[in-house]
Amino acid sequence: MTVRWHAFVYLLVALPGLAQSQAFATITIKPARSSDTRSAGVQLLPNGDLIASRVAAITLVSYAYDVPVNPSPRLSALPDWTLTEKYDIEAKARTNAIPPSLQDTEVRSRTQQMIREVLADRFKLVMRAENKTMPVYVLTIAGGGPNLQKVAITEKECAFDAGPEECHHFVPGVGHPLNAKAIDMDDLVHYIGNWTDLPVVNRTALLGLFTVNTQGWAPMRLPPPPPGVTPSGDPFAGLPTIFTVLRKLGLELKRQEDILPVYTAERIERPVGN
Repeated sequence: MTVRWHAFVYLLVALPGLAQSQAFATITIKPARSSDTRSAGVQLLPNGDLIASRVAAITLVSYAYDVPVNPSPRLSALPDWTLTEKYDIEAKARTNAIPPSLQDTEVRSRTQQMIREVLADRFKLVMRAENKTMPVYVLTIAGGGPNLQKVAITEKECAFDAGPEECHHFVPGVGHPLNAKAIDMDDLVHYIGNWTDLPVVNRTALLGLFTVNTQGWAPMRLPPPPPGVTPSGDPFAGLPTIFTVLRKLGLELKRQEDILPVYTAERIERPVGN
């Protein structure tokens, strides 16, 4: 069984650049062999081995630092190639890279650190972190209580994969519906934060994994279209707001100020193929 890392806890201090990964004995990165987007995905095996197919550098940064893939005030702009160029990655973990005794939250923190090491080691990423006060949406439980279906599996029983039937994965759709087999509240805020106008923070105190199935919602913001592409019409016309969708789950977003880490990529380079 593999371990999913899509949701991460916030870490307030960026990992410094490393000359060599402390988690992986070997790391192999090559340009993606397949152009089929259905083959894209990342796996982290129980022993810590990493296998990725058609992954972009921005995706690794998003996983490692818990920031949206879309432009965000919490992450400085990255070079275009970090979004467009895809890589296949195979990394062999060192012995006891993820000790079996770790608790679920510790596994997540350790996994995030391991991905930061890949970025520092092979992409030469140097990330600076600074805590800043900013307006955010805080995800809380609505007055009537949560309306969520809990799943009878634990984090350790989850598989980390990009398939639609796996844990911590949202099935794509028009308006980014909240459709998932087993997600937690950190997954939820990380996902919707790609299209909200403010960062989203989990303050529900809800633990465990849940099944969700909602309709799509009208995004508050979208990434700019590719060069030379003019959007035709509004594909999200008639969809409800995210506030309405969350209310049906017994959740709500409240605007307030919070202190969050803001990351500046002082250096990032294309990996040298091997």
